[in-house]
Amino acid sequence: MITPLFPHPAALLKTQKTRTMVIADLHIGWEMALAEKGIHVPTQTPKLLKKLVALTTTYKPQNLLILGDVKHTVAKAGIGEWHDIPDFFNELKKQVQETSVIRGNHDGSLEPLLPETVKIQPATGITMGEIGFFHGHQWPSPTLLGCKTLVMGHVHPVVAFRDPAGFRISRQVWVKADCNATALTKVLLQKHKIKVEKTPEETLRKHFKINARTTQLFIMPSFNDFLGGRPLNERRLDQPKTDIVGPVLRSGAVNMENAETYLLDGTFLGTLSQLKTLS
Repeated sequence: MITPLFPHPAALLKTQKTRTMVIADLHIGWEMALAEKGIHVPTQTPKLLKKLVALTTTYKPQNLLILGDVKHTVAKAGIGEWHDIPDFFNELKKQVQETSVIRGNHDGSLEPLLPETVKIQPATGITMGEIGFFHGHQWPSPTLLGCKTLVMGHVHPVVAFRDPAGFRISRQVWVKADCNATALTKVLLQKHKIKVEKTPEETLRKHFKINARTTQLFIMPSFNDFLGGRPLNERRLDQPKTDIVGPVLRSGAVNMENAETYLLDGTFLGTLSQLKTLS
């Protein structure tokens, strides 16, 4: 069972043996991207760490799972990241027994920055009980289809609101969308160059020994609330599918138009199609 920790951009996964806190998209070192444009912001990593330590102190998870994008630079590590990331994770060692990171698209050259005790998981994702976790910039492994629920990051979901005077605000949200297991199974098999025989479900059972069970997808808000995001309710229907972030969301297997959106405090805002009129 996974539970969002309202009003925080984090969730808690409880099994019979352990409690695992789940977060996504730290983007440590994002300030350097601004510095390159002449905008100098002091490092915000201590604030991120303080927020995360407060959560682990309150909810006392044994483990921590990060759904990708620990750092901000993509292929390499910047000078600030060499300082901030080791300190960040060494402090976390005092809070949780085990930390795992699912590799994101910003996590190139991440290994040298992490303590040896941190486990790096593939971008294709992992399963924990009934739930499959992945970052979102790559296709997940077909083995995740055996889970009823998938959870991803990567998108930094926000929705925008505009009043009649033109004043505009945006807010981070959780997104819950229905997922068509047959459609997602078919496309994942194709991406793995596996020919569908009879039905996608039968082919999945033959090659991976699992049943396709996925019915819903959650998109987590970024833990780093200094980051922006592309408002999901601003995408027009006439825009190409390539404008959608992440291959799974572009696949047509996830019903994003009718996806439910929730503020960080749990307030239900409506579906994305309903919110398009407010952006």
